[in-house]
Amino acid sequence: MPHHDFTLDPADTERLANLAGPFNAHLRLIELRLGVEIANRGNVYRVSGDDAHAVAQAERVLRELWEDAAGEPLDQHAIHLRLGAFVGDEPAHAAAGDHAPQDVAVRVKRGTLRGRGDNQRKYLHAIASHDINFGVGPAGTGKTFLAVAMAVDALNQSRVQRVILVRPAVEAGEKLGFLPGDLTQKVDPYLRPLYDALYEMLGVEKVARLLERNVIEIAPLAYMRGRTLNDAFVILDEAQNTSIEQMKMFLTRLGFGSTAVITGDLTQIDLPKHQKSGLKDAVEVLRGVEGVSFTFFEARDVVRHPLVARIVNAYEARDAANGQA
Repeated sequence: MPHHDFTLDPADTERLANLAGPFNAHLRLIELRLGVEIANRGNVYRVSGDDAHAVAQAERVLRELWEDAAGEPLDQHAIHLRLGAFVGDEPAHAAAGDHAPQDVAVRVKRGTLRGRGDNQRKYLHAIASHDINFGVGPAGTGKTFLAVAMAVDALNQSRVQRVILVRPAVEAGEKLGFLPGDLTQKVDPYLRPLYDALYEMLGVEKVARLLERNVIEIAPLAYMRGRTLNDAFVILDEAQNTSIEQMKMFLTRLGFGSTAVITGDLTQIDLPKHQKSGLKDAVEVLRGVEGVSFTFFEARDVVRHPLVARIVNAYEARDAANGQA
C-alpha cells in the first residue's frame, strides 16, 4: 500500500496527545472518513492508502489540526469541522465510499464483534464514519443489533455521553386494546427488542444502572419532539412505522458530536394504508445528501435461522410477481 511520511514540528508531547485524542479517537475518525491508515512514532507520521488524493488530504488535515492543537483542546466537533472543510475538495473519482470499507471491530461484553458479510461490514464502517446512517432491510440482518453494539462501544470509549434508543409505538397489525399500568409499563412492550439487545451487550445489572442514571434512555418517538441531542448516540428502530413528519422531526434533533442510526424494514409497514412511511420517504429524499449513509440489506444477509432467509425470499418473490401482474 503506498504511503507518505512527514514530521510535525516542533515535537511536543502534550500537543501530540491533543492531536491524537483519547485512545487515538481523532486519528481513527480521520482514517474512517478518508479511507486511509495513520501511524506515528512521536511526531513522525505515516499515512497509507490506495488513493493518493486521500493520503494528501489526510496530511493536510493533520497539519492544520496540529496548528489548532497548539492553542486549544481538540474534541470530536473540531475534527468533524476540519474534515468538513475538505468535502468540496474531492475529485469525482475520490468520492466518499469509493474505497473499500475498513473492518470495524466492536468490543462488547461477550468479546469482539465484527460484521458478517460485505453489507454488515459496510454498515459498521458507515456508522463509524457518518453522522446519520440508514440500515434498511429484512428481519434478521443485524440492523438493530449492530447499531446497539456501535452505540455501546461509543459509550464505553467516551465518544458520546449517552445512548438514546427510540421506537415508534405502532401496533404490529393487531389491536392490543387497553394496556394497564403507568406510561412506562404501557410503552415497554414496544421497546422490548431494544432492551434485549442491550442486555446481551452489557448485562442486565449494568443496563439497569445506566438506565437509572439516564446514561441510556429508551423512549417512544413522540418523546423526541422539541429536544436537541448533543454528544449522544441515537438509534431509531422500526423506522418504517414513522410518518413523514415524525421522521423529519427525528432527523432534525441531531446536535454536535452525535450519531444517529435509523433502521427499518420497508416490507413490514404497520401504518394505515393511506399513510406513506417516513422511512420510505427519507430514502427517496436523502439519498444524495452528503454525510448521510445508506446500507441496504438483502435476504442473503440474514443471520438468524437459515429458514428465515428462505421465508424472506418467498415473500419477496410473491410481491415481485404481484407487482408484475
